[in-house]
Amino acid sequence: MSSTQNALFSTKIWQHGPSPGLFYDPPGGSSTYQHIPVKRTLQPSVTGTSVLGVKYEGGVILASDMLGSYGSMARYRNVSRVKKVNSNTAMAVGGDYADFQFLSDVLEQKIIDDECLDDGHSYTPKSLFSWLTRVMYNRRSQFNPLWNAVAVGGFHKGEPFLGYVDKIGSAYESPTVANGFGAYIALPMMRDALEKNPVMSEDDAKALIDRCMRVLFYRDARSFNKYEVVIINKDGVRIEPPASSTTSWDLAHMVE
Repeated sequence: MSSTQNALFSTKIWQHGPSPGLFYDPPGGSSTYQHIPVKRTLQPSVTGTSVLGVKYEGGVILASDMLGSYGSMARYRNVSRVKKVNSNTAMAVGGDYADFQFLSDVLEQKIIDDECLDDGHSYTPKSLFSWLTRVMYNRRSQFNPLWNAVAVGGFHKGEPFLGYVDKIGSAYESPTVANGFGAYIALPMMRDALEKNPVMSEDDAKALIDRCMRVLFYRDARSFNKYEVVIINKDGVRIEPPASSTTSWDLAHMVE
């Protein structure tokens, strides 16, 4: 077949023209779309601020406010950042809300798969906490972290459990945990209260959390005076209705 016939029966409509399923390649130009690098999340869009956790005599309390900030704008004012994982474990999550939703979906499927086994065993708070540390570190190692800080609370075999893991997989267990601005303001308050009253009751712990959330509302520009508390003890996991602290701005005119 001659070159003229080859041109007539060419699959392309014209030289350097579009082909089905491909991008247009301009004549004499180089394709730039092939050299676009893979990109990761560099700055989360909708975020939540501090989460708090404290052990008391016979259980654990976790708390977070219900504000989803779009940058510096208080955009979503009724988002829940606490989650019941199973009958003895719960978590409170700060950071990127989309990543929290993704993590929540993965956890739900993990619990469903575990229940389908029906082998008489279930995930303990420590095992779920350990799994979270591996997930966070794995994503960090791929340079694609889940932009979250997670407080994990649970109750197993008569012992309360409280742990913290951040977006790069750093993790620890402690009687008190907090992230973000709460690590600078609320954490010293909780540690001081626990040192003065090591055998803290549930009511004392709830009052402490309320005081910490009130101070964070005063001091943290990304916080909100509406928060959720989840209580984990021998009776299971209980997420209480949203609450607000009693605030007073009488001294505001004295602050420069």
